[in-house]
This record gives sequence, C-alpha cells and structure tokens, in this order.
Amino acid sequence: MQFGDVREVLPTKQPFWDRPGVLVDKALVEAMLNSSHGRASFLAACCQHSGDWLFALPIASCVLKMDGEAVRVAVGLRLGLNLCVLHECHCGSMVDTPGVHSLMCKKAPGRTAIHHSLNDLIARGFASAGFLVTKEPTDLFRSDAKRPDGLTLVHWQSGKALCWDVTITCPLADSYVTGAACEAVSAADLELAASRKEEKYAAIDCSYTHHHHLLLLSPKADVHFTIPQRV
Repeated sequence: MQFGDVREVLPTKQPFWDRPGVLVDKALVEAMLNSSHGRASFLAACCQHSGDWLFALPIASCVLKMDGEAVRVAVGLRLGLNLCVLHECHCGSMVDTPGVHSLMCKKAPGRTAIHHSLNDLIARGFASAGFLVTKEPTDLFRSDAKRPDGLTLVHWQSGKALCWDVTITCPLADSYVTGAACEAVSAADLELAASRKEEKYAAIDCSYTHHHHLLLLSPKADVHFTIPQRV
C-alpha cells in the first residue's frame, strides 16, 4: 500500500502515522455508500468538531452526563445502525429502523425545551457583549400572533433594533438530504432555511432589522450558526 514518500525527519506523534490508513479506509467506506441518506450521515460524521461531545466532562450537575441510552443512540446514529423497530409515531408518520424521524418530528418530546435552551444561549451571548435584549417580545406586529425569539432593546444598525430567530434543521430531512449528500453543511441548505424565515417574518414592521441564527444540526452533533455583524 502506497502512502507517499518518507520524510527525512519523521514525526513522533501517532496521528501522523495513523492518518494515511484512516484516509484510505474513509475512501473505501464512502465508495460503498449508494444512498443520499447514507452519504449525508457519513459526511456529517466526518465534519470537523462532530465528535467534540466526547470531550465534555460527565458532570451531572451541569447536565453533561449522558446515560447509557443516550450514548447508544448517539453512537448508533453515527454508525447508521438500526435503533428501533418500524412503527408509527404519535404524529402519524412512520418511523424507520434508524430512528431519524425523532430528529424532525414536530411532536418529539423535549423539542420546545431544546429550542429554548439554544435561544437562551444566543441571548446570553448578546448580554455578554453588553447589549440589552428581551426574549420572545410580544409587541412586534405579525398577522398570526407569533413572535421572533428575541429583540435587542437598543439600536443595532441604521437606527433599527435587531430581532432574531433560531432555526434548527436536520440534514437528513427530506427537504435537505439531497444537498447534505453532496456537502455536509450545504450552502443551499442554509439559504433554504434563511429564505423560509424571511417569508415567515415578512410582516414584521420595517423599523426592525431581521436576522436568523441558522443552526444546522445533524444527528452527528455538528452545529453551525451565523452571528450578525454590527455595521
């Protein structure tokens, strides 16, 4: 097996010696993938920082300790294993054996709590930067009475306050899996999510600047988000 020319000064760290073999194995696995779902899962697992959750200290008081079931699901999603039997979800959709539907189900347990946690993370980021914010303001006009996730209480740009919304998408969803099979975090996926939010908040008064924190969450625990830049 050919891995390249031998250097005059050989590195002493083991990852240098492991990398050529890992890249060959990676190419072999990728060549055997014949479905969009499989390629999207594989590319998500190969993303930088997708395994950072393994470095979290298992501190129960900080909700960082994963139980056995959570570890089983996390590992199974990364390896593409069957996590459950075929059954019907209480939302009416069929759940396949990999169990990916739970990442997209609008009635999934904990869905609202996770969204609030992410929104709180963004709000605390603004607060750390010295900006006063309020979460889920009720005085912004919308025809359906829904409201964005947050609003700055001071002007952000051009005399306008900034309102934001947290968007969570899964690349294995039917609307994203085609793009995710070509690129782990597809620019097209981000644009699609952004355009949907632009339409959702088109009725908000023009005295506010809109921004959408786009979080593309894969079942491989990879997170990508955009932060608004102040001009």
